Amino acid sequence: MSDTNEKFDYIIIGAGVAGLASAQYAARGGLKTLVIDISMPGGQALTIPTLENYPGVYPAVSGTQFCQNMRDQAESFGAVIIQSEVQSIDKVGSDFKIVTRKDSYIGTAILIATGAEHRKLGVPGEDKLEGRGVSYCATCDGPFFRNRKIFVIGGGDSACDEAMYLSTLTDDVTLVHRRDVLRAQKAVADRLLANPKVKVIFNAKVKEIKGEGRVQSIELEDTTDGSVTEHQCDAVFIFAGMNPVTQLVEMLPKDEGGYIKTDDDMKTLMPGLYAAGDIRSKSFRQVVTAVSDGAIAAHSAGEYVRNLKAKK
Repeated sequence: MSDTNEKFDYIIIGAGVAGLASAQYAARGGLKTLVIDISMPGGQALTIPTLENYPGVYPAVSGTQFCQNMRDQAESFGAVIIQSEVQSIDKVGSDFKIVTRKDSYIGTAILIATGAEHRKLGVPGEDKLEGRGVSYCATCDGPFFRNRKIFVIGGGDSACDEAMYLSTLTDDVTLVHRRDVLRAQKAVADRLLANPKVKVIFNAKVKEIKGEGRVQSIELEDTTDGSVTEHQCDAVFIFAGMNPVTQLVEMLPKDEGGYIKTDDDMKTLMPGLYAAGDIRSKSFRQVVTAVSDGAIAAHSAGEYVRNLKAKK
């Protein structure tokens, strides 16, 4: 690792929509801004097949196109975006030191926008068959199962949206939900229930995913009477919620779900350290709310940086 210690006003860890929005606002506001992510910019939004509920974006666009536009916009204002893995964050005086695999950087203000990752079911066969029919991304892996029998696990917006997408690839999609009503927004749920290519099994949970070398069947347990049924299938797409990626900031206070607590200005308890997007404790997680978080964080960080410079 080369210890460059290049100085930035604002360093954003995570290049999802919250991080990209924050980069745009910060750079446009005159902050020297760096964005670091282990993956390509866009985060979870890259997997959205059709983004149809973002205000002002009409007709709908793909998540990939939306994220590329966000990246181009942020870079046009001067934000620097790099792909690297952040290994540590340390407070050094009034600044923060960010260490990656290759370099280190100094930032006056830091935004944690590392989002959340897919939650696993923890059932037999899930890990063994991941990448062999078990998937957490329909747009990534769905085309491999065109005209095959697919099960989707979950009842929220993501599960319903992904089931709808998968129904464009096959006429045999079954969505499994552990409760008797879908958790998704009404418009999303109604659209799914009206789709003749999607069958819904309510009050059931996955007991085991079976197969030798690939997914061959799934066992479901009825949550009302405990009975178990086995269903032949070729793929199981799991959308059972998310776990916030907080490993870099375990010292910060979190809610019962493990999400970082902030105030309305995205401030954490540590001065100069902000959190935005899906990693933050809040009641509603959508692209539009993540973008809002990022913009607010940039505004707060800008005030913080300018106040510190004024004291020097």
